Order: sequence, then C-alpha cells, then structure tokens
Amino acid sequence: MKKIKDLKILSNRYIKGLALVVAGILIGSLFFHHKEDKTNVKSQSVEESRRSVWTCAMHPQIRKDKPGKCPICGMDLVPLSHNKVAPGDSDAVSISSVDMRLAGIQTSKVTKQLPGKEIRLYGRVEADERNLRSLVAQVQGRIENLNINFTGETVNKGQKLAEIYSSDLITAQQELLETAKSKNKQPELYEAAKEKLRQMKLSDTQIALMESSGIAISTFEVLAGSTGTVTSRKVNNGDYVSKGTPLFEVVDLSKVWIIFDAYESDLPFIKKEEKIAFNIQALPENHFSGKIDFIDPVIDPVTRVAEVRIEADNGSGELKPGMFATGIVTSPAPKNGDLLAIPRSAVLWTGKRSVVYVKQTGTAEALFKMHEITLGPAFGESYSVSAGLSEGEEVVTYGTFSVDAAAQLDGKPSMMNTPAEPGIKMEHADFHVSGDCELCKARIEKAALSVKGISHAEWDIKTRMLDLLYDVNKVDVLDVHKSVAAAGHDTQFLKAADEIYNALPECCRYRK
Repeated sequence: MKKIKDLKILSNRYIKGLALVVAGILIGSLFFHHKEDKTNVKSQSVEESRRSVWTCAMHPQIRKDKPGKCPICGMDLVPLSHNKVAPGDSDAVSISSVDMRLAGIQTSKVTKQLPGKEIRLYGRVEADERNLRSLVAQVQGRIENLNINFTGETVNKGQKLAEIYSSDLITAQQELLETAKSKNKQPELYEAAKEKLRQMKLSDTQIALMESSGIAISTFEVLAGSTGTVTSRKVNNGDYVSKGTPLFEVVDLSKVWIIFDAYESDLPFIKKEEKIAFNIQALPENHFSGKIDFIDPVIDPVTRVAEVRIEADNGSGELKPGMFATGIVTSPAPKNGDLLAIPRSAVLWTGKRSVVYVKQTGTAEALFKMHEITLGPAFGESYSVSAGLSEGEEVVTYGTFSVDAAAQLDGKPSMMNTPAEPGIKMEHADFHVSGDCELCKARIEKAALSVKGISHAEWDIKTRMLDLLYDVNKVDVLDVHKSVAAAGHDTQFLKAADEIYNALPECCRYRK
C-alpha cells in the first residue's frame, strides 16, 4: 500500500512539472508573438512614414503627401526615399555599395599635374597670297591672240601671254614719230610722247626700236611679270578689253601656306614661333614641319575657329593648293607650375555652372556631395581646376549621372536642383480656382506669379486646382487668393468682384 501511495505522489509531481513546462511554452509564445507583431507594426509604420512624401523624378522640388501627377510635366509621382546622411551634412546623398557596383560608379583623387597638351589640327594647303599677281590690260583694245589657253599652265617671267590690237597704241606711236623729228627744238613734246608709251608698259628698248624703224606696231604684247602658275584666265580671243581689265591671275607656288583651323579652346596653348609637325593626306610617306608665323586675331563667328598659318617651301611642287593636312602641336599649359586636374568624365555641365560630386570622408557609407567648380583650360583627357576643389579630394569619374539622379530624387543639391539660398524655405500648396478655358489658365497663372516669392504656379483646367511652389518666408497664401480674385476668378476662399467678373471675355465666364 505504501508503494502504491508513493507511486501516486511521484506521478502527481511529474504531471505538475509537465503542466508547468507547457504553461511556460504557451506564455513564451504569446509574449514573443506579441513582440513580433509590435516589431512588424513598427516596421510598417516606418515604411509608411518613408512613403508619406511623393515627388517627381524630373522636378524634385514638387512635394505631395499622396500619389498623383506632377503639376509641371504630368509624370507619375514617386515615393521619396530617405537616405542616411552624415551628421551635420544634409546635402550629401548616400549610395549603397551594391548600387555603386550596379551603376558602375567609380572615383579618383584630385591631383596636381604639370599639364602639357597635344593639339591635333586639321587644315589644307593654300597658295601664298603675297605671291599672287593679276595681269591686266595696259591699253584699250581687242584680244588678237592668246598664247595661254588654259589654267594651270606654268609661265616664266617675260613670257608673252597675249597680243592686243589697240588704236590708242598706234596713235601714241605716231605722236612719238612726229615729235622725234623736232626733238631738238621741242624736247618736252618728245619726252612726253615717250612717257605716254612707257605708261602703256612698253620698255625703252621697244620705244627705241619704234623710233629707229619709223614704223608703228599695231599690237601690244602682254608679258608675264613673274614666274608662276596661271590660276585663272578671264578673256578669250576676240574679247574687247578696257585699260585695267584683268586678263590672267598668276601665282608663284615655290612657297605655300599650310592653314590649320584651331578651336578657341585650343588657342591658349598655341603660340607664334611654336613648332608644328604635319602630314599631307596625299603624301603619307612624307613628314613635314614648320613654325607658326601667324594666328588669326579674329574668331569665325560660325565655325568658332581661328586660322593658324605656317609657311612651307615647295620647290619640288609636290604641295598643291587644296591638299588636306593634319598637324600636331605639343604645348605646355599657359601657366607655370602644377595645376589641379580631374578627368573630363567627372564634370557635369549645367549652362553657366560646372559641377562634380565629391566623396565625403570619415563615414562608413558612401556619401557624395555636389561641388560647383571653376574650370581652367582642358589638356588631354583632363580639365584643370581653378577653384572649388582641393588636392586629395575624391571625385566621381564614372557613373556621375547616376549619382546626380539619386540626388535629384532625394531633393538634394544636384545638377538640376541648385542649393537653396540661406533663409529660403520652399513649400507646396494647392487650392481650387474657378475657370473654363486656356485664357483663364493664362490669367490665373499670371496673377499667382505676380506675388513675390512664388516660383511656380500651374492651374489644371480639368481639376480646377492651382498648384503653387513658394517661399514661406515671403508669401502668405492668402495674398495669392487675393491676386487671383482681383483678376476675376473665384478661389476656394474668396469671390471675385462682380464688376471684374463681368468684364471677362464671354468664354471665361464660369458662373452659372
């Protein structure tokens, strides 16, 4: 009996212990489940708070507390992300290491360099303008014979190019022969007759031959004044010409010009007397060089280039006007000493501004902040930096647009979203305004923008809502209501005066 009693007592103890264990498990599960629910609720509330602000990807200044359309461009609004920022630096944007790898974002340090630039120029061979001659008719008459019949023909100095029949020349010779008979009594008339023939470009030998023969010649010979190549023939046999009429153009090609086009950004690196090596496309096996002897002081307003010229010997005649040339100038930077330099790919252009993204130091996460910089001359694949950066700073060189897009979506200073001036606090508001047509739209928006401190105003003709972006330190929204009502449109809080409303065009009268 005692054994049975002890067994019952032991059994009761096991049952009680098991009951306590089960009770503990149930209580624990209830406690931890409740805690997990609280954690989930907390997580959901944080997520909801993160998605409580909606913005436009193209216009990050737009802020709304619910989804919708951008009042500026009509794009769907997206939830504003809340990236972590470094303490005290709210303008920096945070990008995770995973996002950096996906976007291919790379950085490099700002360094000092002794810049030298290799400038490639393109140009052509041209005739030396100083060696260009125009042969003109010295007497009035008719072209009797052309000894040069095509352009490109080479002529030598003194070579006969054409013959002109001239009645004036015959008359002048007869005067010479008559005055020669009385040259001892009237030497002045004799010398005057000879001078008249000299003015017709007859030589003293020709004049002496006329006088000794006593016979007047009927044609005048046009002689080449210099050796060269005929580049233009302006007359034909039988043409009648006046004194001074151009007959031929001749150029001496023993020396030619190589004229290169230099962009204005390259001009600081190009100096007179600087050596330039060049190749001619038609003569790839030959290499030439020369010194710059002229830089055009005027920039072409259309092509934005200035001509850079060198003179080249062409005794062999292998350089022909019109040939294409490629030149290379290796020049140091226009300043002495080292310059700060960054890769070209690091710079974003925004009209007047040049911006880069600088990686912040002393933070566990990758933080980037926009810096406005002042650029100096470009050299190679780099820009020199005059202001805005310091040596050793790390700038984004690849994936710059991805960083800028993240900054825009986060409402941080970016290429399209400049930092706000101190004391400026921008806010968004909208309210109902009555109207019916495009004339109403223009009138309402003009009235709203007339209030100082309004940076954006757009009225939606479908919803009749006026969307505003304004500086809260300068604008009382009630003033916008007053301005719109004064233009003849009822607002959510004010009614336009009847006399102003009745003066609106028929299509703008919205009251029923």
